Amino acid sequence: MGEVWLAEQTRPVHRQVALKVIKAGMDTAQVVARFEAERQALALMSHPAIAQVFDAGVTPQGRPFFAMEYVRGEPITAYCDRQRLSMAQRLHLFIEVCDGVQHAHQKGIIHRDLKPSNILVTVLDDRAVPKIIDFGVAKATTQHLTERTLYTELGVLIGTPEYMSPEQAEMTGLDIDTRTDVYALGVILYELLAGVLPFDSKSLREKGLDEIRRTIRDTDPPRPSTRITSLGARATGVAEIRGTNPARLASQLRGDLDWITMKALEKDRTRRYGSVSDLAADLRRHLDDVPVLASPPSTVYRVSKFVRRHRMGVAVAATLVFVLAAFAATMAVQARRIARERDRANTEAESAKQVANFLSGLFNVSDPSEARGNTLTAREILDKGAQNIERSLASQPQVRAKLEATIGNVYTNLGIYKAAAPLLERAVETQQRTLGPDHSETLSSMNALANVYWYQGRYDEAEPLYVAVLDRRRRTLGQEHAETLQAAYDLGSLYTVQRRWTEAEQLTRQTFEIQRRVAGEEHPDTLSTMNNLASLFWRQARYSDAEPLYVKILEIRRRSIGGDHPDTLTSIHNLATTYDALGRYADAERLYLEVCEAKRRVLGEVHPATTLSIARLAGMYVKIKRYDEAESLLLDVARRLQIGPGREGQPTRTEFQAQGAAVNVARQLVDLYDAWGKPGRAAEWRATLPREPAAAAAR
Repeated sequence: MGEVWLAEQTRPVHRQVALKVIKAGMDTAQVVARFEAERQALALMSHPAIAQVFDAGVTPQGRPFFAMEYVRGEPITAYCDRQRLSMAQRLHLFIEVCDGVQHAHQKGIIHRDLKPSNILVTVLDDRAVPKIIDFGVAKATTQHLTERTLYTELGVLIGTPEYMSPEQAEMTGLDIDTRTDVYALGVILYELLAGVLPFDSKSLREKGLDEIRRTIRDTDPPRPSTRITSLGARATGVAEIRGTNPARLASQLRGDLDWITMKALEKDRTRRYGSVSDLAADLRRHLDDVPVLASPPSTVYRVSKFVRRHRMGVAVAATLVFVLAAFAATMAVQARRIARERDRANTEAESAKQVANFLSGLFNVSDPSEARGNTLTAREILDKGAQNIERSLASQPQVRAKLEATIGNVYTNLGIYKAAAPLLERAVETQQRTLGPDHSETLSSMNALANVYWYQGRYDEAEPLYVAVLDRRRRTLGQEHAETLQAAYDLGSLYTVQRRWTEAEQLTRQTFEIQRRVAGEEHPDTLSTMNNLASLFWRQARYSDAEPLYVKILEIRRRSIGGDHPDTLTSIHNLATTYDALGRYADAERLYLEVCEAKRRVLGEVHPATTLSIARLAGMYVKIKRYDEAESLLLDVARRLQIGPGREGQPTRTEFQAQGAAVNVARQLVDLYDAWGKPGRAAEWRATLPREPAAAAAR
């Protein structure tokens, strides 16, 4: 496509540069577009491991060119072999390459043709520095690199076969993401370690196109250590270049480096490293003798890593433990265990007694002398418990706080947020004082209180609680614990409703990748985070990105938890709103009708989730001018919420009005009558809307 010349820049500075210009006769629209895309891709990046662009323009003959940093170097594999670098030196150099590729990914650029000849090593100040060049087939993920039409034809291989990822070899238009560069780096790492490619270049290229693609897609290469042992006499030369012998080289590769390389070369990209930075981090762990993420979960392996890092300390500690353990440790441990079990049993017995007395008093309402001839509802029993809990359990603050949190969660699940908030606030205050801020029960209550604030739209009050819960769970439970991931999910949801798109997407994607790897794609928590990601796309009007995620979530939930589960109903609602936004009204109406009927049956007529789905369906009817049907739906909801023109004290002071359901329905009726051309009816409903308090308006 282009040719590169060594040129000399005379002003404003004097230096040698590499001048890349389109070859004469090759300036087709597609070639020019790719050339301009490469030029723009390089201009976006600024990293020591990426060749820098200095200038660009057009020759007098109209051929585009750009001047870039002149790299007087050689391919990374050739440099490492000529300098006879050790394994550790090769890895340090390779990690610098990974840092450069990660920088490109952060700028939204996927190289798509990483190979040794595109990674040159030069020497600056007596230090080897890699430079990544040739972004000629790079792909942008977040922006357009050129105003010209730029596309990849189906059926055309993009890249170099020996370093090409399986998804590139598909040639089906499958979306290529940053993990295709992870694969190419895995091939380069394989070559740096073992001295050969995963698939022999000559044998691969002698095959037809279909066989090349099949090999890349379906054939797993041997591990680097295995490949060394199969090289025969050639293995001696490969090992000598690396300053060792074949047996020792195979031993160095076996374990960490085998695992890391093969994880980068996974055919299924969901099983590869999620990013180039993850690959580099695992290599750093290996160099630091820390367990790598690519390793199988072996206790012996992790212990051996620890011992290798702390040989002297382990030897001394082992001697001391051996001398002292038989003398005192066993008796001390047993004594503490007995005392702890005794105290725990006494505490639990007292707590159980207090809870039993509280529940006994709570359900005494069935006694005629208590009920006074009336039949009390479950809600009234719940309210009675909330009122009596502080007095009944005054001597047991921890038990009281636990029951307050439990009742608060029940209120939350019923959509009665105004009653839930004070109970959870008291529970959090008590548990922080008696159990400590890092205790699991304290963090659970804080998270539940943040959820209530979220439902009430009190986002500024919810955020510090979510952040504190996430930080403390990461510190006490670890990054991959289910409760930590739930906290990350909740904080990502908050960022989404606050329209903090970058923070929301980064945290949600990170959470999703960990859950998919740890728990599996069909785990309920993974599905919830996938739903969060789709919701994030939806709120940004990226409906085409949201739709396949919602479809997948709904299919899994229908199959795994049934059509009437609240989570399944949420998925049906979400997919209906997406079809609505995409203009697929027939599909949207079918799902809206299904979810409205199911929510009425499962959640009740006036549950906020039910009214939301009905309001969405009515909104779609207004949009497509089916005003009669929209009016019928909204008036029925208004009647059930006890709102309407002429009612005294509009709008009704109910829990549902506090959540905004009644106000939202009234506003939708105003919009309906305005669109329908009925200003009188619109004015009647507009009069029912509450005036916003001055303090709220100021805030």
